Amino acid sequence: MAMLNIAALAAGKRVEHELMVRGREDKTTKSGDPFVTLTVGNATGQISGNVWKEDVPHLEGVKAGTIVQVIGTVEIYQGKRQLKFSAAPRVVAKGVVNLDEFLPRISANVGALWDTIDGWRAAMKSRRLRTAVDLFFADDAFRALFERTPGAPRGHHAQIGGLLQHVVEVANIARDSARAMGGDVDLITAGALLHDIGKVETYSISAGGFENTQAGHLLQHMVLGSLMLDRRLRTLPAGSLTEAQELELHHFIQSHHGQPEFGAAVRPMTLEAELLHHADMASANANNFLEETSNTELFPGGEEFSTKKSWRLDRKIWRRTAGWD
Repeated sequence: MAMLNIAALAAGKRVEHELMVRGREDKTTKSGDPFVTLTVGNATGQISGNVWKEDVPHLEGVKAGTIVQVIGTVEIYQGKRQLKFSAAPRVVAKGVVNLDEFLPRISANVGALWDTIDGWRAAMKSRRLRTAVDLFFADDAFRALFERTPGAPRGHHAQIGGLLQHVVEVANIARDSARAMGGDVDLITAGALLHDIGKVETYSISAGGFENTQAGHLLQHMVLGSLMLDRRLRTLPAGSLTEAQELELHHFIQSHHGQPEFGAAVRPMTLEAELLHHADMASANANNFLEETSNTELFPGGEEFSTKKSWRLDRKIWRRTAGWD
């Protein structure tokens, strides 16, 4: 059976597919009756629905990461798309599960993204910058982890491959900004490639989706990124980089969120670090806009303005109805 395109589901559409449980909330009605809100999905998106008291006993063993057979119909309730189950979702017998079928992933060509990064590496004039970048991006094991890591557990680039796409976007924006403002293009490219390396140790991929690792919970990606960088720098022959050069690479990692209240250890203190911060924000927020304009929960009936605020952007958004032809 072809994969169900959840993002394109309209009211009245019949659903009879195997989907992954993304979340389960056990609740009670005002009268005290139990019910369960299940969120199910695949690589194309997710949708929620309620399982009422008579079917709740059939949900034993159903939790995040479980693959279930879903039968129901899509409906609109209070302006929001939801799934009306015809029967309690039934657990599918355990077997070999291809997570890529059930978790969101980028649509961009991964090979082309790597070609772009490798082209930037090859063009670097500074041997020392190339040496630092190659500690990670010439390592096949790191590349394999990097290309599958999400950009976040939820929110911008929360997809398999999201980190790779985000970093290429950030580097493209940063490189153009550096050219426009007279910055060092190779230096800011290195900063862009290294700024989020810590995310490979911050997030994990499981049947339940994207989650923080133990290290991610305790330290978060900027601290982990600097620790990773320091470990690999220590494998180089003495004098490969000066102390100031090593500190500047750490500064990109530690300052790219811009403000201490957003997780930065320090505010950007160089032109390139400042431009990198804004490139990082531009990639993240642009991705949020691109995804939220097609979010059927914000635009359940083809509205021009979203019916409520986007939690990702903290504002209502406008989906223009006319072009500029």
